[in-house]
Amino acid sequence: MGEKRYTTLSCGVAILLLGFGVVQLGAGWAGIEDSFGWGWGLAAIVAALMFRFTIPIMVGAFLCAQNIWGWHWAFSALFAAPGLLFMVPALFASLVASVKR
Repeated sequence: MGEKRYTTLSCGVAILLLGFGVVQLGAGWAGIEDSFGWGWGLAAIVAALMFRFTIPIMVGAFLCAQNIWGWHWAFSALFAAPGLLFMVPALFASLVASVKR
């Protein structure tokens, strides 16, 4: 019974992450298209899908969240690069550990 719940939860999380990725890809295209034009937005999508080069999509997602959706820059950065949410506490813990030595 517990394994079935774990499998169901894992599938649900995977679907949510896939949905977030699709939203971020669309927002990245919209942000680049709004700032630089349709061709650059298409080039960013092609680079992300074919070459796994996602930095332009992250920049575009940030621009979309800030300029189109009107979000604060900090929330826009967390939307564009959600790994920052985990990197900041780790950096803080690393700094504290180095000071304690």
